[in-house]
Amino acid sequence: ETPGLEGIQVDGVVADLRAGLSEPWQRFLADCTLHRIPVHHATSVFEQITGRVYLHDNRLGSMQPDEHYEVIKRCLDVLGTLLIMPVALPLMVATALAIRLESPGAVLFTQPRMGLHCRPFTVYKFRSMYVDQQGGGFTRDGHDPRITRVGRVIRKYRIDELPQLLNVLKGDMSLIGPRPESMDLSLWYRDDVPFFHYRHVVRPGISGWAQVEQGYAAEVDEMCRKLEYDFYYIKHFSFWLDVLIVIRTIRTVLTGFGSR
Repeated sequence: ETPGLEGIQVDGVVADLRAGLSEPWQRFLADCTLHRIPVHHATSVFEQITGRVYLHDNRLGSMQPDEHYEVIKRCLDVLGTLLIMPVALPLMVATALAIRLESPGAVLFTQPRMGLHCRPFTVYKFRSMYVDQQGGGFTRDGHDPRITRVGRVIRKYRIDELPQLLNVLKGDMSLIGPRPESMDLSLWYRDDVPFFHYRHVVRPGISGWAQVEQGYAAEVDEMCRKLEYDFYYIKHFSFWLDVLIVIRTIRTVLTGFGSR
């Protein structure tokens, strides 16, 4: 069938502009442009609808973060952290006391994570598990006996992440960015998930686009979806996207969305 504009009303056209379009379709798209009918690339529409970048259609060279905003963002991170600290410190002290009263062990949990440019750093979190219980696979049925009662609360409302404000001040992390993964998981995902390490082109964050849109991800398929959100963040790296993530993070904290 030969495409044409006769007798139909067309508000817009979505096409895969990289595909080998036949001459009739090329002429049709040209006619649409002449008639001021917008022609949208299919991958751009996918991004707008889903908030993700399709992994198999990535153009890494076109997703370089704005270097000028990186400098501004670092200043905003320090300023924002200093403004948050007066409110966060009393909550952090109360959380530390609750952890110590409930179970023996250190208040803070530390772990090597992969950061900017794949450099390792030590992340700080409030301990949410008993120190004397080991094992894996507990969370498959939605219940993990290793997690303390205090731990369930601080995980649900993301209070366990508050010590990472220290990571932000040190320059290891940003307030907003892709969540850092452990070194072991990062090396595992690198082998199974295409372009995984590209997410480290920006500083990892306490909250991020993937966290407010998807929540917690553990399996490879979920990580691929998370990576599509991370790539979207990197591609659209900007002040206004960070503001949107802050607003949605507040919703996440209030509702406990995506907790584990």
